[in-house]
Amino acid sequence: MSTISADVRTMLDRLVGFDTVSRNSNLELIEFVGDYLARHGVASTRVVSDDRSKANLFATVGPQVPHGVVLSGHTDVVPVDGQPWTHDPFRVVERQGRLHGRGTSDMKTFLAIALALVPQMRNLRRPIHLALSYDEEVGCQGAPRLIEAMLQDVPTPVAVIVGEPTQMQVVSAHKGIAVLRTIVLGHEAHSSQTHRGVSAVTTAARLIAHIDGLARARAARGPFAEGFDPPYTTLHVGRVRGGTAVNIISRECQFDWDIRPIPGEAPDTILAQFQAHCRLQVEPDMQAIAAESGITTELLVQAPPLAEEQGNSAIALACTLAGVDRTIKVPFAAEAGLFQRAGWATVICGPGSIDQAHQPDEYITLDQVQAGIAFQRRLIETLS
Repeated sequence: MSTISADVRTMLDRLVGFDTVSRNSNLELIEFVGDYLARHGVASTRVVSDDRSKANLFATVGPQVPHGVVLSGHTDVVPVDGQPWTHDPFRVVERQGRLHGRGTSDMKTFLAIALALVPQMRNLRRPIHLALSYDEEVGCQGAPRLIEAMLQDVPTPVAVIVGEPTQMQVVSAHKGIAVLRTIVLGHEAHSSQTHRGVSAVTTAARLIAHIDGLARARAARGPFAEGFDPPYTTLHVGRVRGGTAVNIISRECQFDWDIRPIPGEAPDTILAQFQAHCRLQVEPDMQAIAAESGITTELLVQAPPLAEEQGNSAIALACTLAGVDRTIKVPFAAEAGLFQRAGWATVICGPGSIDQAHQPDEYITLDQVQAGIAFQRRLIETLS
């Protein structure tokens, strides 16, 4: 059975021990990381959220010169509510060659390895930049201001490596994401007088069915992008809330949905088509009964896809470090597309499997931890 170094395990224990579910503050973790880096003579910079309850952090280990490498990861994790965990999710438990705990796969192990290896970065000729973000799991909300600050202070790197769990495969492209909220305003009446009311719930159901139709059309007719699974843009409604009582025609209903576009397809176009359907096909019938009724859709968050680029220096470097000669594409969204949009060569490669991410008893295998350590040690050697 594989074993891992005590410093990596200790660091992972500490990071997992912070309950950084996205609805919570991550400041205790950020303070811990800042103090840890300071003890090793590394200064760090915080980039805080508007309400100052969360923060990004970035730091440069080594000389402030161009052509370094950014190691990027998010500090937040998804909720554990309602999941049948067999132990405390915020404590690392080792069983049968696996390390269980929320964030072990997605993606605190990558960060734990990078931090634990800081003492081995003394002889760097080119820098390693550490970048820790907040609120990736709720739409990559923290990374834009992190990247904006890094563009001002960090010499242009040769590569950004985002350590999402890929089983150490090199990812050259990922889908984007747009998260939307549609609010249907109806008109209340007694449920025995359906001709006098506009049911927000029923209208929302029709709109959800319309979104499902858009999704099915893309599955059948594309456009398609080779290498993705599935190879088309997806649409999904994840949450619905509405109505007051069974005998009241509902006044309001809202639902949250997302679009995960393949590179080259803009979610704005899909949103415009949906809004035109609402305006032309649905709202006239609603407003014929109650003029105040209607439908609004708000774009909550949006992150771009990572598009595959020829001559991407980050891909070449990651393939060399990982010992692979091919790349893959993934359907999930990540912060890599934001770094690419900023003009930096970007790739995804990290230990663990996305299949375990967000699951009860989430885990990473010890073999994957070892592979992640070897990858980052080779990076240190390359830059030293």
